[in-house]
Amino acid sequence: MELTTVDEDYKFITHSFNKVKIHFSTAYNGLNFNLSSEEGKENLENIKKWFNVKEIGYLNQVHSDLVYNFDGDKHQGDALITEKKGVAIGVFTADCVPIMLFDSEKEVIAAVHSGWKGTYLNIISKVLNKMKFEYGCKAKNIKAIIGPHNMQCCYTIGEDLKEKFLSLPLFQHEAIMNKENLNLQECIKIQLLSENIELENIIFNEVCTYCNKELPLHSYRKNKENAGRMFSFIYMS
Repeated sequence: MELTTVDEDYKFITHSFNKVKIHFSTAYNGLNFNLSSEEGKENLENIKKWFNVKEIGYLNQVHSDLVYNFDGDKHQGDALITEKKGVAIGVFTADCVPIMLFDSEKEVIAAVHSGWKGTYLNIISKVLNKMKFEYGCKAKNIKAIIGPHNMQCCYTIGEDLKEKFLSLPLFQHEAIMNKENLNLQECIKIQLLSENIELENIIFNEVCTYCNKELPLHSYRKNKENAGRMFSFIYMS
């Protein structure tokens, strides 16, 4: 796992693919992107100087399957797509799954917030279809990077939600559940494969926001209202 340090104090999990850069923030030294605080707003603005990008794109996240092309506005939704260079588009998480997508052939990137609601609604499929039909992307050229989230080891759900997931045609097998624990990463992998994304083009960070001991991370399940927020983002140079 590659870590990038900025401002001498803060660390990001980093993935580099030529022109495309992906960063998942951590909670090293209390780094927090919760926009309900001035600190969070300031840190978001700092990304411009830390990573030499011109603009930051994000949404007012509502646990939906709403997808937007980046236009500078703060829409209510949970996924952004752009082909603009120097624009970092990202999502806020504190247990939900951040997914970064890109097609290096068409030079198109996407940032997706997929908690249980977004996963149940298959937001990733909506993003991929938008990339394909509006930007001309091809599944064989798209890579997906899944960031830190509340993994199956720590994601216990109720019987009603379990039945909801197991009722979906894509998920009618045992791989997504271990007793009462849901595997959102496996759900998203199945969704990606169903859209013809190649398994070798899916990268898993395998970092649990709840129980991981190697990296400090924000977890709403662990810290409730006191939890900060991480920002996961992607950009092209």
